Amino acid sequence: MLASVRDLAEARVVLDAGVDLIDLKNPADGALGALPVDVIRAVVDFVAGRTISSATAGNLDPDASELQAAMARIAATGVDYVKAGLFPRGWADGGRGYIEVFDCLNGLQPLPGVRRIAVLFADLAPPLELVDAVAEAGFDGVMVDTALKQGRSLCDVASSGWLADFVARAHGRSLMCGLAGSLRMEHIDALALQAPDYLGFRGALCVGRERGSELDSEAVRRVRQRLRAIEHDAVV
Repeated sequence: MLASVRDLAEARVVLDAGVDLIDLKNPADGALGALPVDVIRAVVDFVAGRTISSATAGNLDPDASELQAAMARIAATGVDYVKAGLFPRGWADGGRGYIEVFDCLNGLQPLPGVRRIAVLFADLAPPLELVDAVAEAGFDGVMVDTALKQGRSLCDVASSGWLADFVARAHGRSLMCGLAGSLRMEHIDALALQAPDYLGFRGALCVGRERGSELDSEAVRRVRQRLRAIEHDAVV
């Protein structure tokens, strides 16, 4: 279970609930809004290795130098994973030019000692060949999310067949694989059947299921308990 948080207080809530991955981002700034580095560093220091941490590099155009600099800045906080969004240029206005995204990946350099996760966006029609490009660029993982936070979930914009192909392709390239995008409790069982490495949540964990609201500790526990039950059933 990945839980996205925006500050130290929320990190305490999800750590108490036993989440597997604390993800730091600013939900008030789109899909992958970056938090100030001092906030990220404070959470990393608080977590102190008790669970895995990740942080987003921001909502950036496919420019290798800009993305490289943003990832390096976030990596300096000591977070375990840095997440980089693969947005096609002009995506907010309907642009879907993925050639620039492939070029951007080719222009990225490894960050010594830093693990990286690339984020694709199902509602922006990403080609699955991007998964191969992510692997070839040396990333450690790939996940799919939604870019347009307008009430539609991952399950509304991606078919089960597409998600199965995405997970299989990621695992075939030895990439850690995650699924996220306005997920709710009712999506968990079906998405767990796709066998990703983790499912990511924000809105479902918040008061009123609004991603910009504060976290609801009971909602966090309910989601964690459901995922644990699925894990138990799979083992049995």
